Amino acid sequence: METDVATFAAGCFWGVEDRFRRLPGVIDVISGYTGGHVDHPDYRSVCRGETGHAEAVEVRFDPDRVGYEALVRAFFEMHDPTTANRQGPDVGTQYRSAIFTHGESQRAAAERVRDERQAVSDRPIVTEITGATAFWPAEDYHQRYIEKRRSGAL
Repeated sequence: METDVATFAAGCFWGVEDRFRRLPGVIDVISGYTGGHVDHPDYRSVCRGETGHAEAVEVRFDPDRVGYEALVRAFFEMHDPTTANRQGPDVGTQYRSAIFTHGESQRAAAERVRDERQAVSDRPIVTEITGATAFWPAEDYHQRYIEKRRSGAL
């Protein structure tokens, strides 16, 4: 099976990871950090705003079962792309709305979907669209966090 990768930041990664995991065609989702200037960041330094990273998810998917555009559409549905550096009670650049693209075709698709959303929004969409950089997986206790809470494993 051929897989592809997509990287999104939409606030706290716990809920974003859980929502992407439920989409048909998604193979795996990893919570982590990207878009910053420090190698091997950790949760505390990211939360303190010391690294420039966003809490993000790396989504591995089967492009024969789900297209990248469908993932971008789901991304825009699962958070408020009109709030800069904030999602709900979480505030800071680590909670920014961002799409980290892997190649020109992903960039074009992300911009197309963003522009479609902007055409029907009465507020400016502030989602950053930028090329993907190093993705650093978050600590083990962050992986599948919502799933672990539902099962009582936490």
